[in-house]
Amino acid sequence: MPKRGYHHGNLRQALIDAALELIEAKGPTGFTLSEAAKQAGVTPAAVYRHFEGREDLIAEAARQGFEMFADLMQYAYDKGQPSALAAFEATGRAYLAFARKHPGHYISMFESGISVNRTPELAAASARARDVLERAATDLSKHIPPEKRPPASMVSAHIWAMSHGVVELYARALPGNRSPFPPEDLLESGIGIYLRGLGLIPADT
Repeated sequence: MPKRGYHHGNLRQALIDAALELIEAKGPTGFTLSEAAKQAGVTPAAVYRHFEGREDLIAEAARQGFEMFADLMQYAYDKGQPSALAAFEATGRAYLAFARKHPGHYISMFESGISVNRTPELAAASARARDVLERAATDLSKHIPPEKRPPASMVSAHIWAMSHGVVELYARALPGNRSPFPPEDLLESGIGIYLRGLGLIPADT
């Protein structure tokens, strides 16, 4: 692959972009810093001006991913209003769309083994994405008396896990895991069944 050109001041981002391509092609542990440097068109020594090691480089890719992800989730939630259910379903579809459109970021965020607490910045970006779903869960349960209301953090965690499962099993086209239904339909019906079971939406919604 030809070397990248870069201008003074954006080497850090050039290295992140190179890492994202390598992560998508080889996985988070399938490349070296030297390969990232070569792809960015610089010497290996230049990498260490910005990153102490490969995990730091992946962590920054994950942080950027979570920032993009949080923005997309917030946009989807706002667009889905005024119905809380529609907003919830919109965030689920946004999850699938992000995984498809930004596989390098997605892998860095969820499959690299990098802790979201590795840096304060990464932790904050991850929390902002979770907060969107938690706010959606809070809005959806406002009609239920507080003493009977399920914890918003539990509801959002379940929806996140369901979205992640659909992505991993079906949306990323893993061999042998083809579904007879579109991933969006699987997720939307799953969210509906779950929320009806909790009593958060009427049975005929």
